[in-house]
Amino acid sequence: MRPVISQSSAVLLSCVLLLSGCTSTLVRDEVKRTAGLDGHCAGSEWVDDSSLAVLPVPVVAFFVPHFDLHKITSEGYLNRCGSSTRVVNREVSVNTAACIPAGLTRIITLGIWQWCPAHVAWSADVLAEQTRPAALSPEEQKRPRS
Repeated sequence: MRPVISQSSAVLLSCVLLLSGCTSTLVRDEVKRTAGLDGHCAGSEWVDDSSLAVLPVPVVAFFVPHFDLHKITSEGYLNRCGSSTRVVNREVSVNTAACIPAGLTRIITLGIWQWCPAHVAWSADVLAEQTRPAALSPEEQKRPRS
């Protein structure tokens, strides 16, 4: 009996499944707010998401935990859009698919260091500045209102 799936289809399917798990979402607002928006802010950039072995001994480093050299957080990217009180509908995601071919650096360094170029994408809506009433002086606060 002949297999239904060809070898090239199996390779394509395994690549899709492998690469689909390479994106992690740091922040995502499920509630979408549309009232009072002033604009939209979005961008992306490549960052270094390299890691180093906790115990940097060649070959042993393959089996020990690694720590990130550069911590990727959402605050730094969302602050480019404005203050945290004015940013809504936020989404920040990190795609580490480029780390797969760059994993060769871990083999070359015998497990001690792995270079990982990651692609960070962010988007958010920015609220309009609201005009706040001027603060009342202490005398005006004591006066009875009519």
